[in-house]
Amino acid sequence: MQRIAIVGGGQSGLQLALGLLQRGYKVTVVTDRSGEDIAAGRVMSSQCMFHTALEYERELGLNFWEQDGPYVEGMSVSIAGPDGSRPVHWAARLEKPAQAIDQRVKYPGWMKELERRGGALVLETCTRARLESLAAEHDLVVVATGKGDLKDLFKKDPERSPHGQPMRALALTYVKKMTPRPEFTAVNFNIIPGVGEYFVFPSLTTTGACEIMVFEGIPGGPMDCWGDVKTPAEHLAKSRWILDTFVPWEGARCREVELTDDLGVLRGRFAPVVREPIARLPSGATILGMADAVCLNDPITGQGSNNASKAAHAYLHAILERAEGSLTDEDWMRATFERAWEGEGVGAATVWTNALLLPPPPHVLELFGAANSLNGIASRFTNAFNDPRDFGSWFLDPAGAKGFIAEQRGAAAG
Repeated sequence: MQRIAIVGGGQSGLQLALGLLQRGYKVTVVTDRSGEDIAAGRVMSSQCMFHTALEYERELGLNFWEQDGPYVEGMSVSIAGPDGSRPVHWAARLEKPAQAIDQRVKYPGWMKELERRGGALVLETCTRARLESLAAEHDLVVVATGKGDLKDLFKKDPERSPHGQPMRALALTYVKKMTPRPEFTAVNFNIIPGVGEYFVFPSLTTTGACEIMVFEGIPGGPMDCWGDVKTPAEHLAKSRWILDTFVPWEGARCREVELTDDLGVLRGRFAPVVREPIARLPSGATILGMADAVCLNDPITGQGSNNASKAAHAYLHAILERAEGSLTDEDWMRATFERAWEGEGVGAATVWTNALLLPPPPHVLELFGAANSLNGIASRFTNAFNDPRDFGSWFLDPAGAKGFIAEQRGAAAG
């Protein structure tokens, strides 16, 4: 049986490892943090996952917290006016619910399951020299972490990386005691022209149910305001100031909010990037990159964990189908990456995410405005978060948008 080494103990690395162990492969996961360290540490992401990505977890028996965490039943979209008004506001239900589980809950549980299924969990910081020894001892080495210097082994793909710098100043705030939204649970997505975006949705964290606030400030703008924040209390105060200033309808839900814990806050920024999927070590050994190591997206569309799950699914089945062949063949490695990029829609999610980081073009504003009265547009936008390949023919295409709006208006007229 082939031996696989995976560097990175996140969504994609652990999911792939657990899938391979389920099929009898020998698997080693190298990661620099124990489950205990993760559980007691700072939040790492916002991780709202939609139906397809959740199904891939269910197929592997990894949905341990599904009955414990709140579901996300739909999406609400608002565009803020400069006077505190909300000229665009609509909501639609997801056909299948989404769910968000704090990675401080998920990863420690998955690590225990990894060892229960017979996998080896090695706690160390993986260096390039260590990659050489892993390559010598295994039939395949997959790098599945976007942190540290290992990602720099993979060359940037300029054609797939249109943004050369961070496009948003990012912040997360995990809170409890937020006033529930009416009708159904949802991702509340708010666009503040010239300022940035704010979205919020229910999740399960280490202390129970919560809401995750995600702030996306345009660099240099009024939401790029975290530099003087030093304490968790100041972080919460800044979060509430942003809401009261730019999206007061969201601020009204937060009069009683408290942090879930002092480590339930995060700030930072990074440049989205796509890298070549194959790296060659000095010895000549080839290694394969996966998920954040080779495709790092801004969280504005909430696709990071979804892309990771879909990549792990694609890589798992590519490996299973290659039972008798070499796992270091470069053509196979590249085809495996493209299986995730094209076949699972990771590429479509990346193109769409990068587009949303730019000022919305007229046809997108027209779509959002039309969705105020045309539920078919609202529903299609909401459900395309599960499979962003759908956005290409209408949301990203001016002619397609015009035709879709006309179609929906005709249907509404009867």
